[in-house]
Amino acid sequence: MPTEPLNSTVNVIEGEAECWSCSSPLALSEHFCSTCGKVQPVRPMTHFEFFGLRKKLNINEQQLQKDFYALSRKLHPDVYARATANEQEWSLQKTSQLNDGNRTLKDPIARTQYLLSLEGIQLEEQSKSATDAARQSGEEKKQVVPPELLEEVFELNMQLQELKVGERDPGTIAQLESAKKNFEQKLNDSNFELRKYWDAWDNAKDSEAEKKAMDQMVALLNRRSYIRNLVRDVNAALSEAA
Repeated sequence: MPTEPLNSTVNVIEGEAECWSCSSPLALSEHFCSTCGKVQPVRPMTHFEFFGLRKKLNINEQQLQKDFYALSRKLHPDVYARATANEQEWSLQKTSQLNDGNRTLKDPIARTQYLLSLEGIQLEEQSKSATDAARQSGEEKKQVVPPELLEEVFELNMQLQELKVGERDPGTIAQLESAKKNFEQKLNDSNFELRKYWDAWDNAKDSEAEKKAMDQMVALLNRRSYIRNLVRDVNAALSEAA
C-alpha cells in the first residue's frame, strides 16, 4: 500500500516564509525553525499539511502516531515556561491543531469524511449535526435506505414493531439477534471496500476519476451510517426486551 512519508517539515504548502526570530527562510508547513529551533506562528493549514502529508487517504498510521508523540513533546507547555508570551500562545494553538489532526487522521472513517469535506462534500443527512438538529426539532432524521438493504430493512422493521407492541416472541428476538450479527458483519466488510476507494482516489489521474472515487466513498459512508443506526435500534430493542 503506497504511503506518504510523515515529516512535519515537508513543504506541502505553496510558498515560503522566514523565521520571526532569526529571519532564516523556511517552508510554510514547518513548525520550528531549522536554524534557531524557535516555534513558528500558527498558519492556516489542513490536518494533512500539519503532519507534512499530501492529501491522500492511504497513510502510514504507525508513523503518524510517532510524529504525533514527537510533536507533543516539542510543543508541551513546560518547554515554553520561560519563553515569550507569543511562543507560549503558538505552542498552545499548535497543540490544539496537533490533537485535532491526529484524532481525525488516525481514524479511517473520520479521515475519509475529512478529505471529502475538503472537496466540498458534506454528508448532511447522515451527519452528527443532522442528528442533533432532528433531536432539537423533534422531527425524524431523514435517511435514504440503501437499495440493496430494502428487503432486510423491511423485515427488520416488522420485527421491531412486534417488540414495541409487546409481542416478545423468542423467535422474533432470535431473528433480531441474527439480523444484528448480519449488519455488524456488513460494517466490517465495508472497511475493506472503503480501502479500495482510497486506492482509486490516491491514484486518480484526472478529475473524473477523483469524482468517481468520491461518489463511491459517499455512497459507502451513507450505507455505513444507515447500518450503524440499524444496529443501534436493534440493541435498544433487545435491551428493552430483556
